[in-house]
Amino acid sequence: MHVNVLRAAGLFAGTGVLLVGGGWLVAASAGAQFCLVLVVCAGVLVYLFGESLALRVMRARPVGEIERPDLYRIVRELATAARQPMPRLYLSPIPSPNAFATGGSPRRAALCCTTGLLRTLNERELRAVLAHELAHIRAHDTLISSVASILTALIAALTAVTLLLPLGESEETDMPNLLGGLMLALLAPVAGAVVYCGVGRRREFRADEEAARLTGDPMALARALRKLETGTRTHPLPQQRLLLPAAHLMTTNPFPVGAGRLFSAHPPVDERVRRLRRLHGEWGPG
Repeated sequence: MHVNVLRAAGLFAGTGVLLVGGGWLVAASAGAQFCLVLVVCAGVLVYLFGESLALRVMRARPVGEIERPDLYRIVRELATAARQPMPRLYLSPIPSPNAFATGGSPRRAALCCTTGLLRTLNERELRAVLAHELAHIRAHDTLISSVASILTALIAALTAVTLLLPLGESEETDMPNLLGGLMLALLAPVAGAVVYCGVGRRREFRADEEAARLTGDPMALARALRKLETGTRTHPLPQQRLLLPAAHLMTTNPFPVGAGRLFSAHPPVDERVRRLRRLHGEWGPG
């Protein structure tokens, strides 16, 4: 069993315990039961839609080889060189330039590009970004990231309903329940912890390095990361609740400012570029 399978199970169990414990602190047995039901529902969602949630919220559709022959050619060449299965390819009609991979295993993986990505990058840069996502697939990062997506979607939903629930016993005031507000405040760091465990900086650095080795072109990935960062500022992903859980899956953080940054565990682009430049210097002109 791959280590990320155990990590995904541990992430789900740990988050479930935290949510049920938080529900107990807020509303005793009623709160705990409510959160337990949500955790069970999240488990069902992980089983049924864990691999497709991000594709659904990004409105992605399958793309055929006849429609995008160059994209298929690049991914097939990279997958063959990396000795891994060819993932299913999807296209998201979003102008923000980015890409992500999802799926429980390399054989069931899907790789999605936004239309903004295809318009922004040249072939060398696109190849580097696709290699980065293939590195995540090869390392089974997509499994734990899919679990983290479901859990952060659950937490994002809880932030919307917490203050609307009759969690307190007092009916003499119309003000929002203070304990509900406390739970709302506590959910934010829980979401951040879930995303950090689901992605983490080391996974991004490792995928960058493996992509550079696969393509032999670390500077192409460095240029691509810069373009993605600039494109995100120009065309940021809307900070809608449904889109927040997909943030940590992206090659770069699609939310440059605001609450969406909580749902991303990406290291700064400057630091990633420095590491890629260092690799370029170590490898030399050849």
